[in-house]
Amino acid sequence: MPILVRKLLFFVSNQYIMLSGSQRTGKYLISKNLDNFFIDIRELTRFTLQFFKEVFVPPYELQETIRQCYKLGYKSLFLITSTAFITGMVFTDHSRPSLASFGATSWLPSFTGVAVIKALAPLITSLICAGKIGSNIGAEIGSMKVTEQIDAMEVSAINPFKYLVVTRVLATTFMVPLLVIYSGLIGLLGSFIDVHRNDQTSFTVFMYDAFSKIGYVEILSSLIRSVFFGFTIGIIGCYKGFTTTKGTEGVGRAANSSVVTIMFLIFLEEILLVKFFNPFYYG
Repeated sequence: MPILVRKLLFFVSNQYIMLSGSQRTGKYLISKNLDNFFIDIRELTRFTLQFFKEVFVPPYELQETIRQCYKLGYKSLFLITSTAFITGMVFTDHSRPSLASFGATSWLPSFTGVAVIKALAPLITSLICAGKIGSNIGAEIGSMKVTEQIDAMEVSAINPFKYLVVTRVLATTFMVPLLVIYSGLIGLLGSFIDVHRNDQTSFTVFMYDAFSKIGYVEILSSLIRSVFFGFTIGIIGCYKGFTTTKGTEGVGRAANSSVVTIMFLIFLEEILLVKFFNPFYYG
């Protein structure tokens, strides 16, 4: 297996050298956009591997990691709260007519509970964090890159990758699952208010019905997916910031590109992870 990995890395490196050389000569192996796409994949892979190398090597920037958890997690609570509450209430309101046509409005708490915990909370929370946190990380590191603050950190014997990238990726990986849990509970609260307003269902009965169809597999799968989403938000935001060029224009492009790329990858990961967990749901 190590020999196979070395051969694969050697092949990718040779392709990268060919792509880079073809760009310098003004010629492209496929096209300009496709060549740049594959170069970005290669550089992102190296960036990710460097993260896993640095994260286990001391010194550990624990204080900065905690500060980033507060900045990226706690300061997102208001936006997450309002979005989750509205989502839970609106989803319940839209689901009521469909269930009422079958005379199954009593299933509404269970229906919304499964939908919020399994799908809405992880996906919507991650998309909100992609827009707020991903763009923030990309713009912040990008501005440090174009103003040469990262170079100044290297001169000061500070590892900028460990201080800027590792701390932020760990913060998003830890905080997004916590925000997903919080978002799920707030979403159920919004759903309860709508159900109570129409059916006078008590909070205890609503919560019992909502969690009656939710098992450990559903909760665990939501947490695992949110860990992947949080890591994606952090690593893509940091990568786009670290590769920023062309001054302030590049900073704006890095923030915008971070959000677009993160959202695309979150949807892609959602498809793959749902396909992976489906046999455990129905097995």
